[in-house]
Amino acid sequence: MIAGVRGRVLAKTGDRVVVATAGGVDHEIAVPLGVLETLPVVGAEVALKTVLVVREDGWALYGFDEDYERTLFQRLLGTTGVGPRLALAVVSTLGGARATRAIRDGDLAALCTVPGIGKKTAERIRLELKDRLRDIALPGAPTGESGPTEEAVQALMNLGYSAGDAERAVRAFVSESGTTASVDLIRGALQLLTKAK
Repeated sequence: MIAGVRGRVLAKTGDRVVVATAGGVDHEIAVPLGVLETLPVVGAEVALKTVLVVREDGWALYGFDEDYERTLFQRLLGTTGVGPRLALAVVSTLGGARATRAIRDGDLAALCTVPGIGKKTAERIRLELKDRLRDIALPGAPTGESGPTEEAVQALMNLGYSAGDAERAVRAFVSESGTTASVDLIRGALQLLTKAK
């Protein structure tokens, strides 16, 4: 298992970052939106905690800033009907801390804001994971606190865009601009959504 990757950022596109390690290997790593917004500029050093997912159609590496995000992702993968794409969407849309709290507290409405999760899937995740997340130590932020990308996605959803469209637009804007201020994220993602129509 590849538990971590440390190296130089070669490229950032969409939900992926390419990291060149000292051994001469370039790793393409899928990351949640919260990680994408905190990545350093191309050429700078980065260290990510990773999960290697091996499937019949290939291998994929997923990267996280924090241990609790990686643990949540791994436990989501153990849930019936949840694959890596959906598990990453949970961490990306809600953030690791908020997603963990939502599952622990049975906040199905929060889980249903994740693209690809309906009420039945949210209930299944809650049922299968509610007692398996008690050992995850979360940062001491208040429950209502959210990061700039979460705020931007929520603002776009309040304007009538779907969670999936809002997340993709915010992700694309972060990837191309590197901006992490919520006002700029909302404005930039809104422009991308308007152009797409």
